[in-house]
Amino acid sequence: MSDRPSVILSGFGDEAANDKLAVQQFAAFAALGLKYYSIRFIDVGEGIKNVMLLSAAELKKVKQMQAEYGLSVATVGSPIGKVKLLDVDDGTSNRFVPFKQYLSKDVKHACHVANELGTKLIRGFSFYHPVGTKPEEHIPQVVDQLGKISDECDKNGLTFGLEVEANLVGQTGKLLAEIHKKAKHPALVTIFDGANLVCQGMSAGEVYAEYQAMKPGLGWVHIKDYRHPAGTGRVTHVDEAALKNFVPADMGDTGHEAILRDLATELPKIEKRMLKRGAPGVIFDLEPHVKGGGQFGGFSGPDGFGVAMRGLCRTLDYVGIDYDLRDFDTIKASRGF
Repeated sequence: MSDRPSVILSGFGDEAANDKLAVQQFAAFAALGLKYYSIRFIDVGEGIKNVMLLSAAELKKVKQMQAEYGLSVATVGSPIGKVKLLDVDDGTSNRFVPFKQYLSKDVKHACHVANELGTKLIRGFSFYHPVGTKPEEHIPQVVDQLGKISDECDKNGLTFGLEVEANLVGQTGKLLAEIHKKAKHPALVTIFDGANLVCQGMSAGEVYAEYQAMKPGLGWVHIKDYRHPAGTGRVTHVDEAALKNFVPADMGDTGHEAILRDLATELPKIEKRMLKRGAPGVIFDLEPHVKGGGQFGGFSGPDGFGVAMRGLCRTLDYVGIDYDLRDFDTIKASRGF
């Protein structure tokens, strides 16, 4: 038995399916040997819908189908927190929802969906501040709102993961770490995503520093990478629709090797934190975007997802982190042998 640290491999199912059909998502993940997936957009027979918009009958169908393919939900890839912090016309199409209404409807429903699907983890975000303002100015309001979201998650036995992403108040690891520290809530953790930092013009060294800032509150990791186009410098507002340089984790400018080598020493501590919250371990969630990505999702196709997964596995092997995939014993057990 290996004494190396281990992670749970998962991924956003919709990335691997041409038409977002549930059967395409689940077949691709099962064939790749994955046991977990994160649900975001899916079609179970009534058209493509975000997981938040699935009916009770559709949720029941998802549960039935994922069981048939031997899959469990790692996280609900919700869009919670991807709304305007303030009702200000800043030239974007981002919507604003009064927070009291948002908490009582959207957040409460996200908790219901997570519990229905059997996961303890909800992915979310740190709100859009008005374009042209500094994110630091809005941290007090974000901390207050995320504290209330975390309260609702905690009441439902869930944990809210806060993803670092461009254009949001928590757009850097340092800002996200400050939000997490000030919120100081047991149901709130952070999610590292290297590509979401590189696309803002950060170098590998800068990304590593942002990762270091996030470590005290880290809950799980999104795996995608990005390659700097020539002449790109730091940007304050990212045109997400124009992003097209996503690559597998062993081919981009994030510097995953150095980050994951350091993370290997932190995994036992993070695993203990997440097991205490009811999670199955530390999730490494593939979200490759290798055929395109945008504000609310991305696409890799079954082939691109496979390429991205193999790139991650090569990197994990190199830095000494184990991962669990299906093998023949798993198949035999599922058939009652």
